[in-house]
Amino acid sequence: MADECFGHPRLAAVYDVLDPDRGDLDAYVELAEEGGVRRVLDIGCGTGVFALLLAGRGLEVVGVDPARASLDVARGKPGSGRVRWICGDATALPPLRVDLATMTANVAQAVVDPRRWRETLRGAHEALRPGGRLVFETRDPAARAWEEWNRAASYGVTDVPGAGAVESWVELVEVAWPLVTFRWTYVFAADGQVLTSDSTLRFREREEIATELAAQGYVVEDVRDAPDRPGREFVFVARQA
Repeated sequence: MADECFGHPRLAAVYDVLDPDRGDLDAYVELAEEGGVRRVLDIGCGTGVFALLLAGRGLEVVGVDPARASLDVARGKPGSGRVRWICGDATALPPLRVDLATMTANVAQAVVDPRRWRETLRGAHEALRPGGRLVFETRDPAARAWEEWNRAASYGVTDVPGAGAVESWVELVEVAWPLVTFRWTYVFAADGQVLTSDSTLRFREREEIATELAAQGYVVEDVRDAPDRPGREFVFVARQA
């Protein structure tokens, strides 16, 4: 199931405005340009920011996400007709042959169940052409990112066109290693509605990820630093073996 921030229509509609800095996607665009990529599978595409960015560059893109409300937002954006949108996840895809599969932002860590994680990697593997690449990011547990997830560090008020002012902040709920749960709160000034969205992420060690990738038929080509968050993320580049 999708978290409320992606699955609730009111929250999905304001998501992009509340998270406007997507500099994290630059590294993925560069990877897409490295190997003559023409076809991309964007797993966990959300409101379609990355999928539409690639489609605007002339690539064939399939965006898959379990949150119908987020896909509705994506489909309402200019150029959305150039992307094939699928409501679901990587464990049940139609036949595909893509050059690159991606999981940006929190997507990989949001797959918390070990069995589901294996099935996700396997589904991406089956969607790739021989030699195609899977690229995703995951936080380095050593950076202890959750220590910064609090109201004081995250509180803000955003003026959202058509929705008015929206207060938002995040608070840590629980650390039950390797799972970390946090809660976003949103207050809509227009009518006073308060909505919350709980999310749980699984923190995986670098070797744990590499071992699972190998078990699912990948060769790890590289583990890079995230340019926008140096020393805090692993960016895995794995090739279908």
